[in-house]
Formats: sequence, structure tokens, C-alpha cells
Amino acid sequence: MKVEGEDSYAHVLKYTGIFGGVQGLNIFINLVRTKVVAMFLGPSGMGLASLFGSVVTFVSQTTNFGISFSAVRHVSELFDKGNEDQIQHFVKVVRAWSLLTALLGMLVCVAAGPLLSKYTFSWGDHTLHFVLLSFAVGLLAITGGESAILKGARRLKSLALIQLLNVLLALIITVPIYYFFGESGIVPVIVLTAFSAMLTTIYMSYRLYPLRLRGCKGILGEGMGMVRLGVAYVLAGILGSGAEMLIRAHLNVAGELDVVGLYNAGFVLTITYAGMVFSAMETDYFPRISAVMNAGADTISDVVNKQIEVSFLLVSPMLAVFILLLPELLPLLTRTDFTPAVPMAQASSFSMYLRALSLPMSFMVLAKGDSLAYLLIEGFDSILLFFLVVLGFRYYGLVGTGLALDVSYAVDLVIIFFFTSRRYGYRFSLPLLQMVLVQLPLGVCIYLLSQLDHPWLGVVLSYVLAFVSIVFSLTILHQKTSLWLSLKQRLQSKFRRHE
Repeated sequence: MKVEGEDSYAHVLKYTGIFGGVQGLNIFINLVRTKVVAMFLGPSGMGLASLFGSVVTFVSQTTNFGISFSAVRHVSELFDKGNEDQIQHFVKVVRAWSLLTALLGMLVCVAAGPLLSKYTFSWGDHTLHFVLLSFAVGLLAITGGESAILKGARRLKSLALIQLLNVLLALIITVPIYYFFGESGIVPVIVLTAFSAMLTTIYMSYRLYPLRLRGCKGILGEGMGMVRLGVAYVLAGILGSGAEMLIRAHLNVAGELDVVGLYNAGFVLTITYAGMVFSAMETDYFPRISAVMNAGADTISDVVNKQIEVSFLLVSPMLAVFILLLPELLPLLTRTDFTPAVPMAQASSFSMYLRALSLPMSFMVLAKGDSLAYLLIEGFDSILLFFLVVLGFRYYGLVGTGLALDVSYAVDLVIIFFFTSRRYGYRFSLPLLQMVLVQLPLGVCIYLLSQLDHPWLGVVLSYVLAFVSIVFSLTILHQKTSLWLSLKQRLQSKFRRHE
């Protein structure tokens, strides 16, 4: 008998904390790296690095066939059955398809180089840069396949160690290259960082499942089911990364490269900061929600609501403090000429409140296998985001881009809630609604106070409200986990009596 339920508040909080802690350490190292990059490159250099990075992501997601996502589900199913021979064979399938997508991605990046140069930049010929970046695209495909193998085999410690090693290696690679070569080192940094990530991943994966080349004839045909599963995920990823690439390209043309760097600094800080809470979703929550999607609506709602409640309670005080301290933190973490990104990052922070609500619901669609619905929802969200950011920047500058992110995530929340409630019978719990009605207004008030012309009054009241947000979340989490622990003890006692 399993006493400790995988869908308890204690379990959700435990694994959100574990992966959030690893992510927090990664964020700290990345902040050091960002500081170094900002010092050596400035806003224009960061803008250039952001453009190249978004192109690499776009080409990678366009050509990887969703292997990094769909392979996890297949490997996990075989792992649960415990058939080692089938696992070893399917690992060969994953690696063969990863190699194929790596070669395809490199060819696409090289062939599209002139077109990417023309429409991404308004100055100069950057075709050679995109040819060199093709190596990063290929390396990412290999890394994605090996990561999927580790995720499917539940090697969570290895994955956490890989994340930590990768950010450390990225820091070691970045500092000397940018110090000596400045903007000329951007492409080598992207390629070498991708190479180091591949090495750490295949080292862990090959230790678990050594590379075996025998019996590979005709193996690609066996992976078609895996590829079909990943098609919708790929198309959604194309639209998402394509929207991000077009946003940066538009800001580069409509504004200048400095604007891209400022937008990217604000965007990355907000997304990465909240990512500490969201990092456990794919590894821990996705398998759990997949296991209950054929159960009744009450069971589905219970699993989803617990995940949302924990995520929202954790992210809300973090965002409150983020809004409050950002004017001091951003120049400290970058340079003083990044200060114009502060209002944009503060405004966009509300998108992460909404993301904490919508992301667990989005995983329901993936877990159920409603690939067309997932594609349509994600595609609409990506297109909407692009047009809202364009309009926001046109009328309100960088702050407008932050507000555009908020509106985009609000629309996404409405759409995904409407769909999941109609298709799966999902409903918000009353405690969750109460949490939202407390934490979201607190965040809004802290933001408005930060904009006051009377700084001392705004600071004092903001700190008070941030403290209230922290105490509220800690109190609710303590009550939820204490209730579960009490129930667990009663179940254990009852189980012992029956024995």
C-alpha cells in the first residue's frame, strides 16, 4: 500500500522545492553570467546575442520533430514495464532519430542563412554567422534526445546535475571569450555552450545506456509513432519561437539593437525568476497528470488544482519582492544603462501570476493527447503575442511590451480554462480562487505603489504588502502540508492495525 500519495500537497511542494532549488542555483550563476555579458557587450551586444539565440531556438524547434518531448513518454512507458531489452532497443531508435534531426537542422540553418540574414537584420550580411550557428542547432538535437532518455528513465538527480554543470560551463566559456573578443565572440559562445551541454548530457546518458551500433538497420521506421506524437508539439514550438524571433527582429527594425537588448533583459529576468517555481512541471507534474486523465473530472480537477495552488502560493510573494527590488537589482545585475528595462520588467511580472494559473491546465491537453487542440491554442497565443507586443511598443514603448505580455497571458488563461472545463470538466477550487483574490491584488498594489511620486511612502507600504504576501503563502502552505501529514499518520496507523 502506498501511503504517501503522489498528488498530495506535500509531494507537490517537495518536488517543486527540489527542482526550484536547483533552478535557483542555476539562476544565480546565470545572473553572474548576465552581469559579465552586460559589462562586456552592453545593450546592443546583448540584443545581438538575443537575436542569434532566438534564431537557433527557432530552427532547432522547427527541425527536431519533437523528439525531446515525445521520446520521454515512450521511454517512460517501457521503463514502467521493466523490460530492459525493449528499453535498450528504443534508446537506439531515439538516438538514430536525434542524429537525423541534427543533420536536418544543420542543413536548414545553412540553406536559410541568406534569408534569415535579410529579414532579421536591417544592416550587413550575417549569412556566415548563421552557417556557423548550424553547429549549435545540430548539437541541441543530440542533447534533446539524450535528455529525453534520462527523463523517461526517471534519472532526476542526473538531470539536476547536468543543469548545474551546464550553467557553470557556460559561465567558464562566456567570460574569457567576451572579455577578449567582445561582440565577435557571440557566435563561438553559442556554439561552444551547446557543445558543452551535449557532452555533459551524453556522458550521463551513455553511462546509463551505453552506445550500441549493432541492430540499427531499419530502426528509423520504428520511431514514426514517436515522431507523429511530437508533430503538434513541434508546430506549436515553431510558432512560439518564431513569434519571439519576429518580436526581436521587429524591435531591431522599429527601434534599434539597444531596444532588443533592453527588452531581452527585462523578459529574461521575469521569465527566469518565475521559472524557479515552474521548473518541476515537465519532470514531476506531467507524468502525474498523464496518469489520471482517464479518471473522472473530480480527480483531474483535484490533481491540477493542487499543482496550481502550490505554484501560485510560491510564485506570488516572489513576484511581489521582484517588483519591489527590481530598480536596485537590474542595474546591479547588468549595468546602469539597462535601467530603462525596469518599468517593462515590472509591468510584465503579472504575466507570471497568470502563467502559474494557466500552465498546469495546458499540461492537461498534452497529457490527454489532444494534439490538434494544443496546436491551435498555442498557435493563437503566439500570433496574439506578436501583434500585441508590436502594438504595445508602437504606442507605449518598452512598457507597452510588458503590458502586452500581461494581456497575452490573460487571454491564454481564459482560452485554456474554457477549453479544459468543457473538454475535461475541470473546475477551479474555492481555496484557489480565494488565494488569487488575495495575492493578485497585493501584487497590483505593490506595482502601483512603486510608481508613486512619493518614494518613501511607496517603499514603506510596498514592503508591508510584500510581507503580507509572504506570510499569507507560508501560512496556507503550512496548513495544507500539516493537514496531509496528519492524514498520512492516520492511514499508517490504520494500515499497521490491519497487518
